[in-house]
Amino acid sequence: MVGSFIDLRADDAVAPHYRDPFGVYLMRGAEMWRLACQVLGKAGGYNKGRSVPFNGPVELNVVPWVAGDLGTSLGTATGAALAFQQEDSDRVCVCTFGDGTANRGDVHEAINLAACWQLPIVYVCQNNGWAISQPVGGYLAGSIAARAAGYGIPGERVDGNDVDAVRSSVAAAVARARAGHGPSLIEARTWRWRGHWAGDEQAYRDAALDPVDVEDPLDLYAHRLLEQGCADLGQLQAIHADVEAEVADAVARAEAAPDAGVDELGVDDVYA
Repeated sequence: MVGSFIDLRADDAVAPHYRDPFGVYLMRGAEMWRLACQVLGKAGGYNKGRSVPFNGPVELNVVPWVAGDLGTSLGTATGAALAFQQEDSDRVCVCTFGDGTANRGDVHEAINLAACWQLPIVYVCQNNGWAISQPVGGYLAGSIAARAAGYGIPGERVDGNDVDAVRSSVAAAVARARAGHGPSLIEARTWRWRGHWAGDEQAYRDAALDPVDVEDPLDLYAHRLLEQGCADLGQLQAIHADVEAEVADAVARAEAAPDAGVDELGVDDVYA
């Protein structure tokens, strides 16, 4: 997620996968406590407690995540790219989605149209090896990156746990799109560490099949910073402690905020 969106301009559009909006809004300047309000149904949320954290301030150019159905954001993101082209601007859109979502029909339709019309968009598939309780081998033949050849666009597979690798790949694809050369498809290979939801006991999962050479992205980057002398262990520990405190403060502030009520969720706020 970080490698996909970190280098974009403020006026570029982003269309994050359903696991990404909270983090992407933070990256683009949203307030953490107000996003926490979204999760808790509080009046202080950007959408006054509606739709958890998926939809935030529109001025941050995050494509609205408005459906409970995965994959619909690709059509909206592709529409944003079409608008940029019609405006004759050099803005681009970056869209992320999962490996299970990659098999939807409208994903094909969106990428195919983007390729036909040479739209300024980059599609990044986060392949974490699982679609809910189904391992990737049961629903995905071949690689997602290889599908790019069928659309006549560049396709690349990268290590999705390596933020530098993702950042480099996406940056090249964004530069290509910004120059008017159309879309790209990137497959970021990663691994789902935990269950599909908080209470998922993962009875379907055989730990013996977990890869042994996959490193947590945060640990991988921390080791790189230490090896390159960019930071020492004390600095990294201090950053971790600061982030924990920031999150705890945001959650506490959101919990203390008033619940969304009639004024926020009433008919005058829904209908003109």
